[in-house]
Amino acid sequence: MGQLVDVFARRALLVVKGANVPRGVNDLAHRSETTSATAVGFEPSAKAASLLNKLKHFMHAHVYKAEEELEAHAITPERWSVSPAVESLKTAAKSAGLWNLWLPLDSAALLKIRPNDGEESTLFAGPGLTNLEYAYLAEVMGASVWASEAFNCSAPDTGNMEVLLRYGSVEQQERWLRPLLTGEIRSCFAMTEPAVASSDATNIESAIAREGSDYVLNGRKWWTSGACDPRCKVIIFMGKTAKDGSGVAKHRQQSMVLCPMDAPGVRVVRPLTVFGYDDAPHGHAEVTFTNVRVDAAASILLGEGRGFEIAQGRLGPGRLHHCMRLIGMGERALELASARAKSRVAFGKPLAENGAVLQRLGQCRVTLDGARLLTLQAAHELDARGIKLARGAVAACKVAAPAAALSVIDAAIQIHGGAGVSQDTPLARLYAGARTLRLADGPDEVHLETIAKMEIRRSKL
Repeated sequence: MGQLVDVFARRALLVVKGANVPRGVNDLAHRSETTSATAVGFEPSAKAASLLNKLKHFMHAHVYKAEEELEAHAITPERWSVSPAVESLKTAAKSAGLWNLWLPLDSAALLKIRPNDGEESTLFAGPGLTNLEYAYLAEVMGASVWASEAFNCSAPDTGNMEVLLRYGSVEQQERWLRPLLTGEIRSCFAMTEPAVASSDATNIESAIAREGSDYVLNGRKWWTSGACDPRCKVIIFMGKTAKDGSGVAKHRQQSMVLCPMDAPGVRVVRPLTVFGYDDAPHGHAEVTFTNVRVDAAASILLGEGRGFEIAQGRLGPGRLHHCMRLIGMGERALELASARAKSRVAFGKPLAENGAVLQRLGQCRVTLDGARLLTLQAAHELDARGIKLARGAVAACKVAAPAAALSVIDAAIQIHGGAGVSQDTPLARLYAGARTLRLADGPDEVHLETIAKMEIRRSKL
């Protein structure tokens, strides 16, 4: 087994084009000579392959070059304002035709609004990719924490746009979805609460009370990602429209409403940090809602009692997007580790000639390729079977992908030594993001329970 892992490690080292690659930037297309991302029947279509090549070129020509400026801005007192570099990347991405790549073909068909005069339909509604086709692109984006926003493909906006596409009225799409699709505004999703275990959505305590033609919102939310962003203009708020003991089924007590960020009674209490990172200007906020009034007819999504249903529909594709990007994070880390192993000398020889380092690099390749195949399988099932029937596959990759990325990033940090935990490489920030995704959109334990229950039902013994 050790010899086999050594083979994988040496192949990982061979794909690094030089020891002095700045910040580990190389073409992720090479990957390994073992299991490839296009193996086992998961070859990208001609359309996806063309976009993939354009995206890789854009990452090298624009995103990686902007990382140093973006990282520097993120630690200044002005970090809660949007860096001009972000808007420059967005403009360049639109010009390159790399915009709204996330938008699934089936969801785009649900658009009730049309592009404005002079606006390209392929930018407004995306290129019409399947989830499997988008998987290849999302992996490349995952190599940089700054990339997704450049292409209007970042959370929570993609999930919120998906909700508006699937469940929003014409008026809701016109008011909120249009500026989200064009990148003029951003959004947040207020579901998780500090007082209850929010991994069980039926625990949500925030209230949505009907008073005349209005809903009145009250509650305290946290981990409301994006709420600190000055461009955030709309909140999707989840709360209860029916109380326990009302006779309404447990999974029909929750509803979702649209709430303007500037509505009276909405207060951002504080930004929360993730392993010390505040992720400004996006941020992850604690937010209170105190007697917030919204027009009931204009704000309700799908109808009262449909919140749990919407949440399940929203989180499925979002979980998959995270997994796709996690593989890219792992690839970037492995590339950095391989370059470091070739260039760093300890005890008279390069780390790349150290057996322990080779073992770890080889295991990284095995781990990443396994997680990638699970993720591609989940994307395929989502396309072929829909969200409900693909939930087991999505749950599996949601457990495997963060664990795989974390393992690889941890190995890369170890190989870098002190530099690995510093601001001189992206590894520390990548680690924080990957570790958080073992909790975000459902903790590992919830997904493993889902998988186990499906296995028990499937058992014929």
